[in-house]
Amino acid sequence: MNAMAKIEPATRERPWPRSCLLGVWVDSLTIPELMDVLDEGMLFTLNPDHLYHLRRNPKFAEVYAKADFVTSDSKYVYWALKVLGRRIKCKLSGSDIVPAFWRHHASNPDVKIFLLGAQGNVAEIARDRINAQAGREIVVGALGPSMRFVQDAEEIDRAIDTINASGANVLIVGLGAPKQEIWIDAHRHRMPNVRIYMGVGATIDYEANMVRRAPGWMTRNGLEWVYRITTEPKRYWRRYARDLGFFWHVLLDRFGLYRPPLPVSRG
Repeated sequence: MNAMAKIEPATRERPWPRSCLLGVWVDSLTIPELMDVLDEGMLFTLNPDHLYHLRRNPKFAEVYAKADFVTSDSKYVYWALKVLGRRIKCKLSGSDIVPAFWRHHASNPDVKIFLLGAQGNVAEIARDRINAQAGREIVVGALGPSMRFVQDAEEIDRAIDTINASGANVLIVGLGAPKQEIWIDAHRHRMPNVRIYMGVGATIDYEANMVRRAPGWMTRNGLEWVYRITTEPKRYWRRYARDLGFFWHVLLDRFGLYRPPLPVSRG
Protein backbone atom coordinates (compact mmCIF):
# COMPACT_ATOMS: atom_id res chain seq x y z
CA MET A 1 0.00 0.00 0.00
CA ASN A 2 2.91 2.37 0.66
CA ALA A 3 3.72 2.54 -3.04
CA MET A 4 0.07 2.40 -4.09
CA ALA A 5 1.17 1.28 -7.56
CA LYS A 6 -1.19 1.82 -10.46
CA ILE A 7 -3.14 -1.33 -11.35
CA GLU A 8 -5.75 -1.19 -14.07
CA PRO A 9 -8.95 -3.05 -13.15
CA ALA A 10 -9.04 -4.94 -16.45
CA THR A 11 -5.57 -6.43 -15.84
CA ARG A 12 -5.60 -6.91 -12.06
CA GLU A 13 -4.52 -10.40 -11.12
CA ARG A 14 -6.49 -12.05 -8.34
CA PRO A 15 -4.43 -14.86 -6.76
CA TRP A 16 -7.08 -15.24 -4.06
CA PRO A 17 -10.22 -17.38 -4.47
CA ARG A 18 -13.59 -15.96 -5.49
CA SER A 19 -17.10 -17.40 -5.45
CA CYS A 20 -20.14 -16.55 -7.57
CA LEU A 21 -23.56 -15.78 -6.08
CA LEU A 22 -26.47 -14.92 -8.40
CA GLY A 23 -24.09 -13.69 -11.06
CA VAL A 24 -21.80 -11.68 -8.74
CA TRP A 25 -18.25 -12.71 -7.92
CA VAL A 26 -17.37 -12.33 -4.24
CA ASP A 27 -13.77 -12.27 -2.99
CA SER A 28 -12.78 -14.77 -0.32
CA LEU A 29 -10.48 -12.71 1.86
CA THR A 30 -9.93 -12.14 5.56
CA ILE A 31 -9.39 -8.63 6.90
CA PRO A 32 -5.56 -9.03 7.07
CA GLU A 33 -5.51 -10.46 3.55
CA LEU A 34 -7.65 -7.61 2.22
CA MET A 35 -5.41 -5.01 3.88
CA ASP A 36 -2.40 -6.54 2.11
CA VAL A 37 -3.95 -6.28 -1.38
CA LEU A 38 -6.22 -3.22 -1.15
CA ASP A 39 -3.97 -0.81 -3.01
CA GLU A 40 -6.04 0.33 -6.01
CA GLY A 41 -9.52 0.37 -7.49
CA MET A 42 -13.15 0.16 -6.40
CA LEU A 43 -14.38 -1.86 -3.43
CA PHE A 44 -18.08 -2.69 -3.01
CA THR A 45 -19.75 -4.71 -0.25
CA LEU A 46 -22.46 -7.12 -1.44
CA ASN A 47 -25.70 -7.73 0.45
CA PRO A 48 -29.20 -8.93 -0.51
CA ASP A 49 -30.36 -5.36 -1.12
CA HIS A 50 -27.57 -4.87 -3.68
CA LEU A 51 -28.66 -8.09 -5.37
CA TYR A 52 -32.23 -6.78 -5.49
CA HIS A 53 -31.09 -3.64 -7.31
CA LEU A 54 -28.61 -5.52 -9.50
CA ARG A 55 -31.46 -7.56 -10.97
CA ARG A 56 -33.32 -4.37 -11.93
CA ASN A 57 -30.79 -1.62 -12.61
CA PRO A 58 -28.61 -2.11 -15.73
CA LYS A 59 -26.30 0.78 -14.82
CA PHE A 60 -25.72 -0.62 -11.34
CA ALA A 61 -24.94 -4.04 -12.84
CA GLU A 62 -22.54 -2.46 -15.32
CA VAL A 63 -20.68 -0.62 -12.56
CA TYR A 64 -20.58 -3.66 -10.26
CA ALA A 65 -18.90 -5.64 -13.02
CA LYS A 66 -16.00 -3.17 -12.88
CA ALA A 67 -15.34 -3.60 -9.16
CA ASP A 68 -11.84 -4.66 -8.18
CA PHE A 69 -13.00 -6.01 -4.83
CA VAL A 70 -16.41 -7.32 -3.77
CA THR A 71 -16.81 -8.53 -0.20
CA SER A 72 -19.78 -10.03 1.63
CA ASP A 73 -21.64 -7.36 3.60
CA SER A 74 -24.14 -9.89 4.91
CA LYS A 75 -24.18 -13.13 6.83
CA TYR A 76 -26.89 -14.23 4.41
CA VAL A 77 -24.53 -13.80 1.45
CA TYR A 78 -21.89 -15.73 3.42
CA TRP A 79 -24.33 -18.51 4.36
CA ALA A 80 -25.84 -18.70 0.87
CA LEU A 81 -22.41 -19.31 -0.63
CA LYS A 82 -21.78 -21.98 1.99
CA VAL A 83 -25.07 -23.73 1.16
CA LEU A 84 -24.20 -23.58 -2.54
CA GLY A 85 -20.82 -25.22 -1.87
CA ARG A 86 -18.90 -22.05 -2.73
CA ARG A 87 -17.85 -21.02 0.75
CA ILE A 88 -15.85 -17.84 1.32
CA LYS A 89 -13.65 -17.22 4.33
CA CYS A 90 -15.74 -14.62 6.13
CA LYS A 91 -18.21 -11.75 6.04
CA LEU A 92 -16.54 -8.34 5.53
CA SER A 93 -18.84 -5.35 5.88
CA GLY A 94 -17.86 -1.77 5.18
CA SER A 95 -18.10 -1.17 8.91
CA ASP A 96 -15.43 -3.87 9.37
CA ILE A 97 -13.21 -2.78 6.49
CA VAL A 98 -13.00 0.98 7.08
CA PRO A 99 -11.76 0.88 10.71
CA ALA A 100 -9.39 -1.96 9.84
CA PHE A 101 -8.06 0.09 6.91
CA TRP A 102 -7.31 3.29 8.83
CA ARG A 103 -5.82 1.37 11.73
CA HIS A 104 -3.64 -0.62 9.32
CA HIS A 105 -2.35 2.64 7.82
CA ALA A 106 -2.36 4.82 10.93
CA SER A 107 1.42 5.23 10.75
CA ASN A 108 1.61 5.36 6.95
CA PRO A 109 1.85 9.04 5.91
CA ASP A 110 1.28 8.11 2.27
CA VAL A 111 -2.37 7.21 2.99
CA LYS A 112 -4.76 10.17 3.05
CA ILE A 113 -8.50 9.57 3.35
CA PHE A 114 -11.52 11.68 2.42
CA LEU A 115 -14.99 10.92 3.79
CA LEU A 116 -17.94 11.72 1.51
CA GLY A 117 -21.40 10.97 2.83
CA ALA A 118 -23.78 11.00 5.80
CA GLN A 119 -25.82 14.07 6.69
CA GLY A 120 -24.97 17.41 8.24
CA ASN A 121 -21.63 17.42 10.06
CA VAL A 122 -21.54 13.66 10.68
CA ALA A 123 -18.60 13.16 8.30
CA GLU A 124 -16.65 15.87 10.13
CA ILE A 125 -17.36 14.16 13.45
CA ALA A 126 -16.17 10.86 11.99
CA ARG A 127 -13.04 12.60 10.71
CA ASP A 128 -12.21 13.99 14.15
CA ARG A 129 -12.84 10.65 15.89
CA ILE A 130 -10.72 8.66 13.43
CA ASN A 131 -7.84 11.15 13.53
CA ALA A 132 -7.86 11.20 17.33
CA GLN A 133 -7.61 7.41 17.45
CA ALA A 134 -5.08 7.19 14.61
CA GLY A 135 -2.81 9.76 16.23
CA ARG A 136 -2.43 11.72 13.02
CA GLU A 137 -4.51 13.43 10.34
CA ILE A 138 -5.08 10.32 8.26
CA VAL A 139 -8.51 11.71 7.25
CA VAL A 140 -7.65 14.92 5.41
CA GLY A 141 -11.18 15.95 4.47
CA ALA A 142 -14.86 15.26 5.06
CA LEU A 143 -18.06 16.38 3.43
CA GLY A 144 -21.73 15.68 4.09
CA PRO A 145 -23.53 16.39 0.80
CA SER A 146 -27.18 17.35 0.40
CA MET A 147 -29.93 14.85 -0.34
CA ARG A 148 -29.98 15.98 -3.99
CA PHE A 149 -26.22 15.61 -4.37
CA VAL A 150 -26.05 13.00 -7.13
CA GLN A 151 -28.36 15.07 -9.37
CA ASP A 152 -26.75 18.45 -8.65
CA ALA A 153 -23.88 19.06 -11.10
CA GLU A 154 -22.71 22.21 -9.32
CA GLU A 155 -22.57 20.51 -5.93
CA ILE A 156 -20.72 17.57 -7.47
CA ASP A 157 -18.19 19.96 -9.01
CA ARG A 158 -17.61 21.63 -5.65
CA ALA A 159 -17.24 18.29 -3.90
CA ILE A 160 -14.71 17.02 -6.44
CA ASP A 161 -12.73 20.26 -6.20
CA THR A 162 -12.68 19.86 -2.42
CA ILE A 163 -11.54 16.23 -2.64
CA ASN A 164 -8.77 17.07 -5.10
CA ALA A 165 -7.59 20.06 -3.05
CA SER A 166 -7.37 17.90 0.08
CA GLY A 167 -4.67 15.68 -1.38
CA ALA A 168 -6.65 12.54 -0.54
CA ASN A 169 -5.78 9.29 -2.29
CA VAL A 170 -8.49 7.18 -0.65
CA LEU A 171 -12.18 8.11 -0.99
CA ILE A 172 -14.73 6.53 1.34
CA VAL A 173 -18.26 7.13 0.04
CA GLY A 174 -21.42 6.62 2.08
CA LEU A 175 -24.35 7.66 -0.12
CA GLY A 176 -26.22 4.36 -0.08
CA ALA A 177 -26.57 1.85 -2.90
CA PRO A 178 -26.87 2.05 -5.82
CA LYS A 179 -26.14 5.80 -5.75
CA GLN A 180 -22.65 5.56 -4.27
CA GLU A 181 -21.36 2.90 -6.67
CA ILE A 182 -22.75 4.63 -9.76
CA TRP A 183 -21.42 8.01 -8.57
CA ILE A 184 -17.93 6.62 -7.94
CA ASP A 185 -17.68 5.08 -11.39
CA ALA A 186 -19.07 8.16 -13.14
CA HIS A 187 -16.66 10.63 -11.53
CA ARG A 188 -13.49 8.77 -10.58
CA HIS A 189 -11.74 9.96 -13.74
CA ARG A 190 -12.00 13.50 -12.33
CA MET A 191 -10.02 12.62 -9.19
CA PRO A 192 -6.60 11.58 -10.53
CA ASN A 193 -4.91 11.39 -7.13
CA VAL A 194 -7.46 8.98 -5.65
CA ARG A 195 -6.36 5.36 -5.92
CA ILE A 196 -8.92 3.56 -3.74
CA TYR A 197 -12.69 4.05 -3.73
CA MET A 198 -14.91 2.33 -1.17
CA GLY A 199 -18.71 2.32 -1.35
CA VAL A 200 -19.62 1.56 2.23
CA GLY A 201 -23.16 2.78 3.01
CA ALA A 202 -23.72 3.81 6.64
CA THR A 203 -20.12 3.24 7.74
CA ILE A 204 -19.42 6.96 8.14
CA ASP A 205 -22.33 7.15 10.60
CA TYR A 206 -20.79 4.27 12.54
CA GLU A 207 -17.37 5.93 12.59
CA ALA A 208 -19.00 9.10 13.95
CA ASN A 209 -20.74 6.98 16.61
CA MET A 210 -24.06 8.43 15.44
CA VAL A 211 -25.52 5.00 14.72
CA ARG A 212 -24.72 2.05 16.90
CA ARG A 213 -24.04 -1.34 15.39
CA ALA A 214 -26.01 -4.34 16.51
CA PRO A 215 -24.52 -6.28 19.45
CA GLY A 216 -21.84 -8.72 18.40
CA TRP A 217 -23.96 -11.80 19.11
CA MET A 218 -26.66 -10.52 16.76
CA THR A 219 -24.17 -9.76 13.98
CA ARG A 220 -22.53 -13.18 14.32
CA ASN A 221 -25.89 -14.92 14.06
CA GLY A 222 -27.25 -12.95 11.10
CA LEU A 223 -29.68 -10.92 13.21
CA GLU A 224 -28.34 -7.45 12.49
CA TRP A 225 -31.43 -6.85 10.36
CA VAL A 226 -33.62 -7.40 13.43
CA TYR A 227 -31.68 -4.74 15.32
CA ARG A 228 -31.91 -2.29 12.43
CA ILE A 229 -35.59 -2.77 11.72
CA THR A 230 -36.49 -2.37 15.41
CA THR A 231 -34.33 0.73 15.93
CA GLU A 232 -35.04 2.42 12.56
CA PRO A 233 -38.25 0.83 11.19
CA LYS A 234 -39.11 3.62 8.75
CA ARG A 235 -35.70 3.34 7.13
CA TYR A 236 -35.39 -0.42 6.90
CA TRP A 237 -38.73 -2.25 6.84
CA ARG A 238 -39.34 -1.86 3.10
CA ARG A 239 -35.76 -2.83 2.27
CA TYR A 240 -35.87 -6.06 4.25
CA ALA A 241 -39.34 -6.93 2.99
CA ARG A 242 -38.23 -6.77 -0.63
CA ASP A 243 -35.03 -8.70 0.15
CA LEU A 244 -37.09 -11.83 0.91
CA GLY A 245 -36.82 -12.75 -2.78
CA PHE A 246 -33.13 -13.39 -2.15
CA PHE A 247 -33.87 -16.76 -0.55
CA TRP A 248 -35.94 -17.90 -3.53
CA HIS A 249 -33.18 -16.97 -5.96
CA VAL A 250 -30.59 -18.80 -3.85
CA LEU A 251 -32.82 -21.90 -3.96
CA LEU A 252 -32.99 -21.62 -7.75
CA ASP A 253 -29.19 -21.26 -7.86
CA ARG A 254 -28.84 -24.36 -5.67
CA PHE A 255 -30.55 -26.43 -8.37
CA GLY A 256 -28.88 -24.71 -11.31
CA LEU A 257 -32.05 -22.87 -12.34
CA TYR A 258 -31.09 -19.26 -11.64
CA ARG A 259 -30.42 -17.03 -14.64
CA PRO A 260 -29.29 -13.44 -13.92
CA PRO A 261 -31.56 -11.02 -15.82
CA LEU A 262 -28.56 -8.73 -16.33
CA PRO A 263 -24.85 -9.43 -16.93
CA VAL A 264 -23.69 -8.52 -13.44
CA SER A 265 -20.07 -9.47 -12.81
CA ARG A 266 -16.94 -10.90 -14.35
CA GLY A 267 -14.87 -13.69 -12.89
